[in-house]
Amino acid sequence: MTPLFSDTLWAAISPVYTAILDHGFVGELTRGTLPPDRFHYYLQQDALYLADFSRALVQLAVRADNPADRLLLIGFADSAIRVEQLLHEAYFTQYGISAAPAKQPACFAYTSYLLATTALEPLAVGAAAVLPCFWIYREVGRVIHSQSVANNPFQAWIDTYAGEAFDTSVRQMIDLTNRLAQRADASTRAQMSEAFAQASRLEWLFWNDAYTRQQWLI
Repeated sequence: MTPLFSDTLWAAISPVYTAILDHGFVGELTRGTLPPDRFHYYLQQDALYLADFSRALVQLAVRADNPADRLLLIGFADSAIRVEQLLHEAYFTQYGISAAPAKQPACFAYTSYLLATTALEPLAVGAAAVLPCFWIYREVGRVIHSQSVANNPFQAWIDTYAGEAFDTSVRQMIDLTNRLAQRADASTRAQMSEAFAQASRLEWLFWNDAYTRQQWLI
């Protein structure tokens, strides 16, 4: 059986995914021992990330020539905004967190890359660039959910990314990426592979910045 294009994408970033699972942020989140200041930093930056992630999805939707694909991508953008509003606002209220005034290094790098790629590169390349945010979060969410301790203070976050609704979105985005890859030439597929890999590296960097609470020097 010929592997799907998405199978080759995932196999290529296996070392990055393993590094994410082995990261201290993920381990401590799973055990419920992550220091609050690190989770707060993560939530603040993630709110900023999701705002631009939704914009990147809208940029893809505008460029899609298939009406069904446009509606799908717009729906994803809407979901990103709703997650930002509902999950983050709940935690912001619970922990007394205020919104971050600016993006820190990893968030700035990641969102800049996604916005540029979805605006300037072929639709298929843009789809591959946004796919890791769907796919890696689902896989990480499943692992954390299966290993999470009882009464984990981060359970609401864990349940969001391990739930059926998010799984459906991930499968739809993988399917869209595969369909676009089928119509793409070899050069574009190579660009898709690199975009998927680069966004996956930035996923790791985002986790790492939250764990180290990275800040700009000035």
